[in-house]
Amino acid sequence: MLKRKIIFRDISWLSFNNRVLQEASDETVPLRERIRFLGIFSNNLDEFFRVRVAALKRMIEFGSKSRMHLEQSPEAILKEIQQVVIIHQKEFDRVWNEILRELKKQKISLLNEKQLSREQQKFVLNYFNEEVRSNIVPLMIESIQEFPVLNDKSIYLACKLSKKDQSIPERFALVSVPARRLPRFIILPSRQHEKNIILLEDIIRFCLPNIFSFFGYDSFSSHLIKVTRDAEIDIDNDVSTSLIQKIEKGLKNRKKGKPVRFIYDKSIDPALLKYLIKRLGLGQKDNLIPGGRIHNFVDFINFPESVFEHKNLRKKPFIHPALKNANRVFDEVQKKDILLNFPYHSFESVIDLLREAAIDPDVVSIKITCYRLAARSRIINALTNAVRNGKHVTVVLELRARFDEEANIEWKEELEEAGVRVLIGVPNFKVHAKLCLIKKRVNNRVIHYGFVSTGNLNERTAKIYGDHCLLTANRNIMADANRVFTYLEQPSTRLPLLMACKTLVVSPTGMRKNLFQMIRKEIKHAKSGKPSGIIIKTNSLSDVQLIGELYEAAKAGVEIKMVIRGIFCLLSSNKKFKAPIQAISIVDEYLEHARVMVFTNNGNEKVFLSSADWMVRNIDHRVEVACPIFEKSIQQELIDILHIQLKDNIKARILDNDLSNQYVNPRNTKKIRSQVETYNYLFRKSLRQTVS
Repeated sequence: MLKRKIIFRDISWLSFNNRVLQEASDETVPLRERIRFLGIFSNNLDEFFRVRVAALKRMIEFGSKSRMHLEQSPEAILKEIQQVVIIHQKEFDRVWNEILRELKKQKISLLNEKQLSREQQKFVLNYFNEEVRSNIVPLMIESIQEFPVLNDKSIYLACKLSKKDQSIPERFALVSVPARRLPRFIILPSRQHEKNIILLEDIIRFCLPNIFSFFGYDSFSSHLIKVTRDAEIDIDNDVSTSLIQKIEKGLKNRKKGKPVRFIYDKSIDPALLKYLIKRLGLGQKDNLIPGGRIHNFVDFINFPESVFEHKNLRKKPFIHPALKNANRVFDEVQKKDILLNFPYHSFESVIDLLREAAIDPDVVSIKITCYRLAARSRIINALTNAVRNGKHVTVVLELRARFDEEANIEWKEELEEAGVRVLIGVPNFKVHAKLCLIKKRVNNRVIHYGFVSTGNLNERTAKIYGDHCLLTANRNIMADANRVFTYLEQPSTRLPLLMACKTLVVSPTGMRKNLFQMIRKEIKHAKSGKPSGIIIKTNSLSDVQLIGELYEAAKAGVEIKMVIRGIFCLLSSNKKFKAPIQAISIVDEYLEHARVMVFTNNGNEKVFLSSADWMVRNIDHRVEVACPIFEKSIQQELIDILHIQLKDNIKARILDNDLSNQYVNPRNTKKIRSQVETYNYLFRKSLRQTVS
């Protein structure tokens, strides 16, 4: 039997989500943040089932041809997923009960429908009649021939109606909880120094007699259920319809996707559970997950902060010192490259760059890629203002950004109404590169400047995602950026333009080849006794070929250090490795989202920022960009930040072969929490540069 060469991707992902759950269980984390981490864990798991579990189920349907790249059958992986998820669910319930006890110590209580005072009962009944009643439509499900399609982002109260004297038969009903239209958390009238909250579903529970009493019932029980569906959008090959029409059709079909998970309150009436499973067409292989009283914990990310005495005081982002007193961003970028490090540096500088370009009479055009945008995007506002000022604006908008498809279609319509030229991606390739190219003409001389980023152009997530953005007027970088945009304008005829890029490393044409070359160069240096080493920071590492190259590098004695937030399929420990691989994952207040690569290169380091994870989809099936850093001071800054992260012994977990998620032990050394240290490092640097 062959030994496992990698860790299975899906099991590795579950291990990552367990690290999120660890943050929720950490008593040193503020209570508000612990609740938020439970919400993140829940949301992550929902998406995992919608995408990964759904994909495995499709593999089973499609047969042997679809599973050739797996070392284990999808059936076996699904079974292992089920086992791990149930273990995590039990830990989730334990952590939540612990948090409830801690909330009570702070005189904050989450009350259910049976715990209300008379005043609170009156408030709840009034709230139900004024706000809730008109937003619910109870369904007597036994009377419905075709069972309703349950929305996978909704929760439902499955109700059993009965008569205490058993004079009429029991009935089952279903009530959709309108948590998308009404607040999930309602703050109740409370005694002084107390804060009481009730959930929307418990308001409905309290008022079940008002809903169903006219049927003659006087006894009611209700339990939450939730269905998770396959979220893959099927793009058909009908040449008579546009990509937008296909996506819109796919979005409609997604709502009716096959169930991939059914979660229920484990205390539900057995007869009602059996009935629901039958009507939903589910079987024992369909991830039937017994849970607690509350589902859709994603809403707890927005648990009311007003009930806490001590608010979460995040340190505010600060303006990069090179831009702090600048009249124009362009003037500073033309002098030298500037690296913005989010969320420590303010994202306002990116918006300022675009606003400035929008009103600059010498700016001719702006070209930019957009993947995920903020709900009220000031990026879009700057671009539409640029059109009003006579600029030619081109936006490459990826309509297939998962779970942002609908929003991006709406952005497309708004941009086009404003006169923006919108390109909607490339057939068979998602455009995931983060690029901006601004063309300026001064005295008949054309100047290009812009930026290359690791993260989305989203001012909301820039406050909580760790990313890097290089503002630059470097001719070689901008020349390649221009090639990428020219390709995106006519992808079917201009693929050679991507292959012609000399500075930017671009997927799908050159990324894999270049990464192989750089890793093999480090192997050559190690074997020759020259300085060698590789540092990789990325969200995910699952590409089998790249993992194989890293194995060869470790066997040759190349020192490899990695900071991987999520999926990690590499086996970091092996007796054949001459140099041990140091691999950690950091889960903390901010989401580590940046991709950075450092190759020692015999002492002449090559440093890159990238939009691409080390996954097959990013390397071979997306338009991605890795950008070399030429400024020595910026190279050093990135290396310094990586070294701070590699020394983290508070929030770093060791990525070992057993997926144990053990914290790095600080032993007797100084305690280092990398996100705090990175802020301090950049802030001190900012003060020094401002003074000088």
